[in-house]
Order: sequence, then C-alpha cells, then structure tokens
Amino acid sequence: MKLLTEEIKTKLPKLRTQDSKDSKDIKIIVKFFDPVGSWTWYAYEGEEQEGGDWLFFGLVRGFEVELGYFSLRELETCKEGVRGIKALPIERDMHFGYEHTLEEVTNQRR
Repeated sequence: MKLLTEEIKTKLPKLRTQDSKDSKDIKIIVKFFDPVGSWTWYAYEGEEQEGGDWLFFGLVRGFEVELGYFSLRELETCKEGVRGIKALPIERDMHFGYEHTLEEVTNQRR
C-alpha cells in the first residue's frame, strides 16, 4: 500500500501553517496506523524535504498522546525485520476521510 498519494500531498498544508488555528479548525489529512499494535499517527501538516523524504506534523498516539514530527521514511521502515523477523508494515486508513479535526482525534478514547 502506498502511504502517501498525490491527492494527500496536495491536501497537506505546509509545516507550521496551522500554528494559529484552534484544534477544532485543524483538519486531519491522513491517518497512519500499526495494524497489529496500538500506535496511530494523524498528520495535519507535511512537506517534502531535501532528499525526497516527507516530514509530517500531527498527533501521535503511542505510549503517550502528543503532538510531534514524524517522517514518511520512519513510517515505511519502522517495522522492518529485527533479527530476521518480518512484521506487518504501517498502513494508511483509506476510509478515514478529510472531515476529522484535531480536537476530535485528541479527545477520542482508544
């Protein structure tokens, strides 16, 4: 599965352009998740970096719930085999849509 499509690239606001907005007005553009774990990444900003990687900013639900940066390369490689064990890769929620807000995903229960 392709994690970042051309449609998503065009919808993602550039990094640091949402700083002055209220969380109820910030739209989540893409949701990534670990299909066998509890980690979820909700990106609402992103930009292509030098070298072709993409840097995102958004809400991360992992050990904690926090705002932060994460990269496409990290998502693509974080589940690569350790000691030869192959794990299921991070996926994109293709049914998530663009109507969800930062406030909504911040306040949801696991």
